[in-house]
Amino acid sequence: MKTDPREIALLEGLAKNERQAIETIYKQHYNMVQALIINNNGSIDDARDIFQETMIVLYEKARSGTFELNCLLKTYIYSVGRRLWLKKLQQQQKFVPEMNGIDELVPVEEEIEAHGERNMEFQTMEKAMLNLGEPCRSLLDAFYLQKRNMTEIAGHFGYTNSDNAKNQKYKCLMRLRKLFFAAFKNTL
Repeated sequence: MKTDPREIALLEGLAKNERQAIETIYKQHYNMVQALIINNNGSIDDARDIFQETMIVLYEKARSGTFELNCLLKTYIYSVGRRLWLKKLQQQQKFVPEMNGIDELVPVEEEIEAHGERNMEFQTMEKAMLNLGEPCRSLLDAFYLQKRNMTEIAGHFGYTNSDNAKNQKYKCLMRLRKLFFAAFKNTL
């Protein structure tokens, strides 16, 4: 099947985080996913959550550079949304084996599984960050999230120079790593 150039352009725009591409995908496909969720024991909030997760899967695939869309974008989005919803229903013990909707589906189990694993790792990292304590949490936040340089961090945290701040950052990272892997082993 030859992929529509407009859909390829949308995926390229999504990979570049272009607002227009994201809005177009939402406008064209959100109602379909919402109908799927509502018609299968879900709410509007569930539909929003599932569509957001579907967009994250699609975004990650588009950014990978190796993703080849070999079906309609609509079919791919429906398939990912459907698998995510089935997984959520199973977790809630509300499994519904027959779902109404598009018969043509694309196998997306690997993408869903990889997304789930990444989510689990992010949650584990979040727990490790919460257990890290201060000033390490703020220091790592300043460097990695706020993109501040070591000289700024040294001044803000009261270190005598940027080398001392860098040394403290390293110690904090090692402590975070230890907390992360201890928590990660417990989730396996």
